Amino acid sequence: MNSTLRVGSRAALALLLFCSLAPARDLDQDEALRLRQQGVILPLEQLLQQAMDRYPGAKLLEAELEEKHDVYIYEVELLTVDGVVRELDLDAATGRLLKDEEDD
Repeated sequence: MNSTLRVGSRAALALLLFCSLAPARDLDQDEALRLRQQGVILPLEQLLQQAMDRYPGAKLLEAELEEKHDVYIYEVELLTVDGVVRELDLDAATGRLLKDEEDD
């Protein structure tokens, strides 16, 4: 591999690692309300119902709105009837499920 390609590959890898480590920014209720009123994000209640429908009988532990890489994400934590904590990430603009995994 020539040296230019190696340097470019290293730079791309470093950028990828930096972006994946970028922290999410939590939005406060005023920001969330403004985004909802502007039609940028869907109502939390609508997406909470979608999350709860995936795990009937689950209890809501936490829900928050975050911005990561210019994408608004509702992060929802549920306690299933089996006693398992699930973390779901939903695209706040579309409702698309981005992540559903067991929380540590």
